[in-house]
Amino acid sequence: MNTKLHAVTDSQGRPIQFFITAGQVSDYVGARALCGSPPAVEWLIADRGYDADWFREALQDKGIRPCIPGRKSRGKAVRHDKRRYKRRNRIEIMFGRLKDWRRIATRYDRCPKVFMSAIALAAAVIFWL
Repeated sequence: MNTKLHAVTDSQGRPIQFFITAGQVSDYVGARALCGSPPAVEWLIADRGYDADWFREALQDKGIRPCIPGRKSRGKAVRHDKRRYKRRNRIEIMFGRLKDWRRIATRYDRCPKVFMSAIALAAAVIFWL
């Protein structure tokens, strides 16, 4: 089984929310799930996989300014703050630190609930304790 882990972090790279989707599912499914209750922030930085007009509009309706570069196949170019987008490495660092836990990196747990519990436990120990 293949999965994708979607996460929302704070400005320091500490995880706030997680959501797991199937590996072959588009990132839009994770965006829709995480868009339901976003934290009170001014900016949301995401990678190209989350580039969708409906997602940008949903964020703007909640008072959040998106910093998401457009997909390469997008017809009309989307402007984004390149300097702010460089801070996206913090979430990549967070994923790298989670994968330091062998159980998460090798996906020992086949049940999604148990795997999500292991991720939550690792995140709590690494970032919040």
